[in-house]
Amino acid sequence: MSEDVSAAMSPARGVAFRGGGFLPAPRPLYSWLAFPVLLTLWQAALSFGWVSPVFLPAPTDIAVALWRLTVSGALWQNLSVSLLRIGFGWIIGSALGFVAGLAMGLSSRGRAVGMPLVSALYPIPKIALLPLLILWLGIGEAPKIATIAAGVFFPTAIAAFSGVDAVPRSLIRMAQSFDLPMAAILRKVVLPAALPSILAGCRISVSTALLLVVSAEMIGAEFGLGAFLLAEGNLSRPDELMAGVVVVSLLGLGFGALIGLAEKALLTWR
Repeated sequence: MSEDVSAAMSPARGVAFRGGGFLPAPRPLYSWLAFPVLLTLWQAALSFGWVSPVFLPAPTDIAVALWRLTVSGALWQNLSVSLLRIGFGWIIGSALGFVAGLAMGLSSRGRAVGMPLVSALYPIPKIALLPLLILWLGIGEAPKIATIAAGVFFPTAIAAFSGVDAVPRSLIRMAQSFDLPMAAILRKVVLPAALPSILAGCRISVSTALLLVVSAEMIGAEFGLGAFLLAEGNLSRPDELMAGVVVVSLLGLGFGALIGLAEKALLTWR
């Protein structure tokens, strides 16, 4: 009894606040430090002879090669071609994937038809279809763009379907109870709620487009980042080869940053 009384009269112990809701906190210092630390370790490994420059060039050599390619114009010649292919392929694949995902999420018939087809076709390596697309569409830009569009279509369709399917049904019923037309329900209820999942699918699909354009250009292209990487590898120029790899990596960072800006602009309600 005395222990209960003493426990009741003891000062209240503070409890740490845990209501953050897993909100991401900005850590710009970590982002800026990650790459310099990695590059410093890389350069040190080569300077101390732990790694042979024949197999892995130093970051300074890669920077010199990147500057040389930029000044000569070879970098922009290949980069511009790849960006055009990515742009056309990503826009076409994303548009078709968004429409298909929306149809599967809103229509029972669309789901019954679309889901088995997506599940059956998604695992097929899209780059394996390039020879067949060349046979159908001829030699040129069309088969490469079609390969990128096919690779972008499926993650976009799955993301759009998942986002629409996850919209709370109570919100849709409430909108229907106010006699809102279907177009207004889509615009004001379904699409805003599904937008986080759709943008996550865009983040995946743009990386897929980058992977596919490099692969397609390695198989059948005269210009482009993939053709450049293949040519430099055949000529045993590791510094210029790694310079091309750095450009591909920077493209991935740039695309990710653009998607991040779109998320900040479109998801302010979160």
